[in-house]
Amino acid sequence: MFDHFYQGKRVLVTGHTGFKGSWLSLWLHRLGAEVHGLALPADTDRGVYATSCAGAFASESFTDIRDAAATATAILAVQPQVVFHLAAQPLVRLAYAQPVATIATNVMGTMNVLDALRVLPQPPASVVVVTSDKCYENMGWHHGYREPDPMGGHDPYSASKGACELLVASWRRSFCASGTPRLATARGGNVIGGGDWSADRILPDCIRALSAGSAIDLRNPQATRPWQHVLDCLSGYLWLGARIADAPNHDVLCNGMNFGPMLASVKNVRTLVEEVLRHWPGAWQDQSDGNALHEAKFLHLAIEKAASLLGWLPVWDFSATVKHTVDWYATQRDHAGTLAAFTLQQINSFEADAARTGAVWA
Repeated sequence: MFDHFYQGKRVLVTGHTGFKGSWLSLWLHRLGAEVHGLALPADTDRGVYATSCAGAFASESFTDIRDAAATATAILAVQPQVVFHLAAQPLVRLAYAQPVATIATNVMGTMNVLDALRVLPQPPASVVVVTSDKCYENMGWHHGYREPDPMGGHDPYSASKGACELLVASWRRSFCASGTPRLATARGGNVIGGGDWSADRILPDCIRALSAGSAIDLRNPQATRPWQHVLDCLSGYLWLGARIADAPNHDVLCNGMNFGPMLASVKNVRTLVEEVLRHWPGAWQDQSDGNALHEAKFLHLAIEKAASLLGWLPVWDFSATVKHTVDWYATQRDHAGTLAAFTLQQINSFEADAARTGAVWA
């Protein structure tokens, strides 16, 4: 997998206690990496970090990336060879309530991480900064946003991710001219998967309602998003991290890269929820509010660049993505003692399906 690039590497994952960070850390550990984490303490005991990551970390630092000195000390202690920077305030609606904290974490926190890496005695071979599909100035287009499209953001969260992209591009030109570290950004779609318990996210909201025997409240059933499984998204991050370190055309790869689903997985929220209900029966109700906080009606990522330059394509289609996601939560409900093994089995299944479909990284 991934040309054995991660075998034996010291890999730092910031945000390792979060949803994507915990899945990424577990997968890296399975790939033979020496995984080090830097994050705030986990905010749930029901996610992948708490239930499935025992023994995955060589070290962990529970550090707020807004604290530049503490961040630099933690990174110097690891001296990583590869970095995946995922630590962030990840919620659109929370950013409306906490705009200053969101900007401080997502923009200044990223700067603190990059500056700590800049002064390491030995720079890492590759650094992947994870931003978001919401970094683009949303024009309401029905075609996918492409990497050269303008950065922007109607809301504080989106603005923070657009600003983060601009920061990384500037940092690359200013401090990476020698070719080290090799620095890229990754823009994922709307990622779903087991272990996400965040507030105001559609899949966790579905599972909470279904577990309570309640109808699922939909505040925007017609909003359309590029739904993808967390492992599909992470396979792109991992392949990008490996290729920018080793590929002859690394200079072409060291910029922004979209990792989203195929067009058939771009569905509205109602369709997503009705697919969930095929696997976990229940009901939903329309709670649309014309005075609600602004959220984009339509968002889709173009992935031709990743396909062309990396040979990367998603593995699981929309139906498989939803099924594997609901299966994880159902296992937590019915067989919690087996959840760690089940989480690893989902990674195994994804790798096997990737190999069967000819995924280049597999």
